[in-house]
Amino acid sequence: MKFYNKWPFHIGVIVFSIVADQLTKLWALARFTNETGAPNHDIINVIGELVRFQLVFNKGAAFSSRPQDLMPFLSPTVFFILISIVACVVMFFFYRNIDKRDWMSRLGVVMILGGAVGNFIDRMRLKMVVDFIDCDLPDFIMTRFPTFNVADSFVTVGVAIIILSPVLLKKVHKQIKEEKEIEKQKLADSKTTEANPESNESEATEPKD
Repeated sequence: MKFYNKWPFHIGVIVFSIVADQLTKLWALARFTNETGAPNHDIINVIGELVRFQLVFNKGAAFSSRPQDLMPFLSPTVFFILISIVACVVMFFFYRNIDKRDWMSRLGVVMILGGAVGNFIDRMRLKMVVDFIDCDLPDFIMTRFPTFNVADSFVTVGVAIIILSPVLLKKVHKQIKEEKEIEKQKLADSKTTEANPESNESEATEPKD
């Protein structure tokens, strides 16, 4: 098994994503806030107007969306804490059930986990998420892409890797699918045998010509 498909490497990816996310957010808070802690509205152009840094305090979800509008009876803080916990638990069990040969999906899941934990730390510590990466995608459906952070980037890349896995690891997924079909057929045959023991015994004792 390759080193990048073993759990120590995956733990390292999660830790790296959390550390990178939190360090960049600490830098953004130090660089883009005034004495009162409010955004100072400074902008740093990284690649002209295409990519720039600008601080935004996000009380919504990833990319500044607001899914809590679907459940207004919960406070935003409680909503996002519950969502984060559920997402992490689901991703953990999803990771455990992925065939070890599908290393891309396993890597994608740990990247999503790392990003989710990074934003979860913000919500527990600040009651909101620190976003500071502002991109402009030419000819896109919106003026500028919603502001995001390093954690959001890990989540997005992780999802992309999972989606691409069946395409780039086509042979592996085909083999896994065939093995599951064989196991499914064996299970069905076993249930048929258990349901009709008398007919099986008669076939076994029937004299041959």
